[in-house]
Amino acid sequence: MSLLTIVILTKNEERNLPRCLQAIPERYPIVVVDSGSSDGTVEIANQRGAIVYQNPWPGFAEQRNFALDQCGILTPWVLFIDADEIYPAEFYEQFESEIAALEVVDVVMVPSILYLREKRLNHAPGYPIYHPRLVRRATTRFVTNHTGHGEAVLDTCRVSYSSISYEHFFYHGEIMQWMHKHVGKAAQEVLLHPTEGAMMTRRGRLSVWIGRSALRIVARFLYHYVVRLGFLDGAAGLEFALLFTWYEATIYVQAKAGRFQRL
Repeated sequence: MSLLTIVILTKNEERNLPRCLQAIPERYPIVVVDSGSSDGTVEIANQRGAIVYQNPWPGFAEQRNFALDQCGILTPWVLFIDADEIYPAEFYEQFESEIAALEVVDVVMVPSILYLREKRLNHAPGYPIYHPRLVRRATTRFVTNHTGHGEAVLDTCRVSYSSISYEHFFYHGEIMQWMHKHVGKAAQEVLLHPTEGAMMTRRGRLSVWIGRSALRIVARFLYHYVVRLGFLDGAAGLEFALLFTWYEATIYVQAKAGRFQRL
């Protein structure tokens, strides 16, 4: 019996899903939780032999918990992968040789490496960026935090950190789709009520400490492009900094509009 199930959350991911699935070893069962794709995403998942569940999008934390609670997963460990992410073979080898038998770990924080238009960004994102992706099914559930993804685990979880990064091909140049998606994430970030006791990374604590002001917009650009040496990534580094400066401005504008509506 496998010790690990792979869970992929999808909506209209026919472009990204084939590469994601190809990198997953055949020995692991795959569960796809789809939130209403209108393209070939479900067919691609079925062709690979994944078990597909449908659930309207409730938010990242809630959708991950739906997978843990409602999708018949029996393995002790679950790895959450987004459709635009690739986990290297070394990660699965590390899981089997080091992590699977651990009794004192509930959550493994996995670092990511970002790719913009297929170009690896070595500086601009500000590494390391950790996410709670490998979890013990019986002891872990996701909760909301302060970010647009709105996902975290409780700080009572026993946490370990992987030394092997996954590759996140987050942007291919589809600017209108990216902006539409992140307007929604910005709205979510404005309205979120973080769960008390949600675990926060160092980056998260810094973000909360800075607070929300117009100065944060400028600070976001300077952080990615200057402080983290994003200019060394060339045109891709500049594009990355501008994308997330725009996202920060979107959060600010939506938050300000919300305050005016409440007056």
